[in-house]
Amino acid sequence: MSKIEDFLTAQEEQEIVNAIRVAEQNTSGEIRVHLEKSSKTDVFNRAMEVFHYLKMDNTKEQNGVLIYVAVEDKTFVIFGDKGINDIVGKDFWNDTKDVIQAQFKSGKFKQGLVDGILKAGQALEIHFPWQHNDINELPNDISKG
Repeated sequence: MSKIEDFLTAQEEQEIVNAIRVAEQNTSGEIRVHLEKSSKTDVFNRAMEVFHYLKMDNTKEQNGVLIYVAVEDKTFVIFGDKGINDIVGKDFWNDTKDVIQAQFKSGKFKQGLVDGILKAGQALEIHFPWQHNDINELPNDISKG
């Protein structure tokens, strides 16, 4: 088995998908998680490539958020789309990053992702509250590369 397959169990993956659903209930923002063995390049640039590959830049309000994890590199990036970055300060994702990082340092990868997703959802709700005509524009599943 590869490191990606060892990173989370099927049950843990389902808990992460459930966290995405919960986080998106009160926001029009779209949250995705992508796992890769290694970024093989600058991790931020790779997260941006994956963001575009997953067509996360095609949301109506440009409010997609990708949590990109390079498993073997032991690193992650929270990448927000232009609609978010135009509204919030440069330190907007620090609280979410800190929540994820604290759990990752303890080896609690699933919990780090769940906590980070829920924190991101709370942050997005402030600037992108859910409206009656909102639709889920992106899948909630975990993508892997």
